[in-house]
Amino acid sequence: MSTSVHRGLSWLSIARLGLVQAAIGAVVVLMTSTLNRVMVVELQLAAAVPGFLVGLHFAVQILRPRMGFGSDRDGRRIRWIIGGMGLTSASGLLAAVATAWMATSPIGGMALALFAFFLLGVGISAGSTPFLAYMAERVEERRMAGAAALTWILMIVGIIVTAGVAGSLLDPYSPTRLVQVTAGVAIGAFILVLFAVAGRAGSEPIHLREADESGGFREVLTAMWNDPQSRAFAAFIFLSMLAYSAQDIILEPFAGSVFGMTPGESTKIAGLQHTGVLIGMIGGAFAAARYGTLTRWAAAGCVGSGAALVALVMIPASAGVGPLKTAVFSLGFANGIFAVAAIGAMMGLTIRGKAGGAGLRMGFWGAAQAIAYGLGGLLGAVGSDLGRRALGSAAAGYGLVFTLEAILFVASAVLVLVAVRDTADSRESLHRAAKALAVSS
Repeated sequence: MSTSVHRGLSWLSIARLGLVQAAIGAVVVLMTSTLNRVMVVELQLAAAVPGFLVGLHFAVQILRPRMGFGSDRDGRRIRWIIGGMGLTSASGLLAAVATAWMATSPIGGMALALFAFFLLGVGISAGSTPFLAYMAERVEERRMAGAAALTWILMIVGIIVTAGVAGSLLDPYSPTRLVQVTAGVAIGAFILVLFAVAGRAGSEPIHLREADESGGFREVLTAMWNDPQSRAFAAFIFLSMLAYSAQDIILEPFAGSVFGMTPGESTKIAGLQHTGVLIGMIGGAFAAARYGTLTRWAAAGCVGSGAALVALVMIPASAGVGPLKTAVFSLGFANGIFAVAAIGAMMGLTIRGKAGGAGLRMGFWGAAQAIAYGLGGLLGAVGSDLGRRALGSAAAGYGLVFTLEAILFVASAVLVLVAVRDTADSRESLHRAAKALAVSS
């Protein structure tokens, strides 16, 4: 009989596993940013073409619940992670070949690009969903906010490093060089994932739930949908990510149109926001581990984001860039707190509840996140255009969108506080269950 309780993943193990997210980010940034630019600038295609392809990979992620359910049933999450990353890497290479092919065969290249971005959505669904479920099952609750922050930061690092390295290697541009650089990134990302998960296949979960695993996919998904808390948290994720992504795509155009910034200056403004996000994530992770609960910090991040968006609307163009920079940094900071707390809360809720395993639950909320993110970017861009035409000025058009986003953020905060039970509510029961498991062993 053993009386010791396994403490779950160490910070070093969490960091190594977080390289999975860094690898995914490395491939995704090439497909959604670099290839986007090549299609629009070098190939002179309409911006709607890469926009549709990027939207396709978000739409395909409706498969996340099905992939998570599959990893619940066979229990081999590491194999799912490796297989999903294999598909993701292959999609990156195929997309580069398709982009190069468009120069000589537009129809054939576009057909291959459609398949590549479809495959990207499948690969992310098959790899990222079991990865997040694996983490949720093996990370102590007090470390979930920190684990969410660490994995997200590593994903951002993967994006930054890939963008910098690939950008330097792509000059002077040629279709052949594009394929070669993308192939190098895709292969490197896959090798990084193999390193990240090496030796983890035999790791046992520390969180065991009493979940009803009987029935097929539709039956279990229906049972989860009928659970009020699961459904409410999905609504929170959808509304908050809709607001989060809508501001992301229009912030730079807003700075340029309303405040007269050059492309270089508006890019720095976007960088200031991302700096705020990183600082907010780190600060939010430390704060959530010591004070309050994850759902309350998620709500605080939403309210702060809404307040920053209102501040953007209230700043007159004549005020100069100082107030704008303050509001943008504050927006990023609040976004960071919201993001890390929401992901941590998602991990906490994943290991509880009677409907569905950890993979299905994480996939259910992950699908809501992906669809909202893709839809939010589109609605933000369309809304600002329609608002500008209807109200007669760029400032009013962007202000309308920012105001609607602020309302969505506040509604999200109310929803997560009222409809979703705090993750702290069942910590004591989890500790008792862990002790009972140790004694029984």
